[in-house]
Amino acid sequence: MKDDVTAVEIPLYELRRAIYPRAVHGWFAAWRWTLVWATQIVFYGGPWLQWNGRQAVLFDIAHRKFYIFGLVFWPQDIIYLTALLIISALSLFLFTAMAGRLWCGYACPQTVYTEIFLWVERKIEGDRNARMRLDSQPLTSNKFLLKAAKHGIWIAIALWTGFTFVGYFTPIKEFLASIVSFTPGPWEAFWALFYGFATYGNAGWMREQVCKYMCPYARFQSAMFDQDTMIITYDRVRGEPRGKGADKGDCVDCGICVQVCPTGIDIRDGLQYECIGCAACIDGCDQVMDKVGSPRGLIRYSTTNAMHMKLSGRETFRRMLRPRVLVYASILGGIVIAAAASLYLRVPLKVDVIRDRAAIAREVEGGLVENLYRLQIMNTTERARAFVIEVTGLPGIHIAGEPISGVPAASSRMVPVKVHALAYGTAPGSHPIEFHIRALGPDGAEVRESSVFIIR
Repeated sequence: MKDDVTAVEIPLYELRRAIYPRAVHGWFAAWRWTLVWATQIVFYGGPWLQWNGRQAVLFDIAHRKFYIFGLVFWPQDIIYLTALLIISALSLFLFTAMAGRLWCGYACPQTVYTEIFLWVERKIEGDRNARMRLDSQPLTSNKFLLKAAKHGIWIAIALWTGFTFVGYFTPIKEFLASIVSFTPGPWEAFWALFYGFATYGNAGWMREQVCKYMCPYARFQSAMFDQDTMIITYDRVRGEPRGKGADKGDCVDCGICVQVCPTGIDIRDGLQYECIGCAACIDGCDQVMDKVGSPRGLIRYSTTNAMHMKLSGRETFRRMLRPRVLVYASILGGIVIAAAASLYLRVPLKVDVIRDRAAIAREVEGGLVENLYRLQIMNTTERARAFVIEVTGLPGIHIAGEPISGVPAASSRMVPVKVHALAYGTAPGSHPIEFHIRALGPDGAEVRESSVFIIR
């Protein structure tokens, strides 16, 4: 006789449960909105700033020049981009090892735009309970108008965000004029619409799904956490058992911590990878503690060791300064200082020497040998400059013709150069020489570039 077996189908994917974050006020919410304002003022305002008659921040990919206020970067300055990426990665490691997902909770674009879109949603549809009631109702004219107004504002914000994004790569005033005249370039239009669509979809529709499933940081953050990382924690000893009454803990089981969470988790179940560290649950719980007359801090920033060992604030901070953190901080500080020093000492002149391989060497009048070169002189300052070209390394070697060349502001110029050297007394073959390119003016920027001179 066979046993009855009941087949159970296990879904491969979890169906999305709609999350309606409740509005919360408090110290951490104020900091979060401060970061929202700060990041958006910088982002939206950056392309409109002017510097020396041009856009202050412009990544001109078409002409391979990046303008950042008074600095002009060329492809040869890729080392600074490398340093910036390394600094960003080490900063992320350091902040995560110290205090968890601070970036996610306060400055990540996904968090920032979700906050903005939620604010619009609350202003139009109301707070959590009102939005839940509205979504459960059948479609009426009032519901349609509210939804249309919300999505209209969302789309407007998203399109302006896409327009601003493209404004960092093409002059924003020219881009605006082309939009007004309905003549934007195809690539500019594509990226503005694509970035706007991504903003609208991620912040308006996907929200916590991006943080939970799309962002890789949520997956590998655990490798940077340990028992002395400052995270959002629930004081189980103080809070349990939950409920109201003399024999209960301080947690009244109101569920506010879950209602305000943008990812819909219950922090009382312990740290979860979905937690973005926004501290909304701390503000919500503190408000409830104030109402019931209990001390704040039932949910708070703390470390696992501090909770278990009942450490004081000073002891907790001392344990946080562990070898991992000190190594991250030391390496980060060293790279920042080195990059800053290199940028400060950066010579505003770059030269590439290219030998003319079509004519290796030829004899000219006066017993001289001539080699041809092309010097690409890059003037990284924002004023036109003249440069003196000199050469050393062989007896009688000199520049044939005019040794001074002018280069416009923030431009490069390919300068053909004829170099003559004495043929007699010098062995045939390849000989090292050095070009000296010096700027005329008070700063006298100078660059030395090596090459070879061939005598047959």
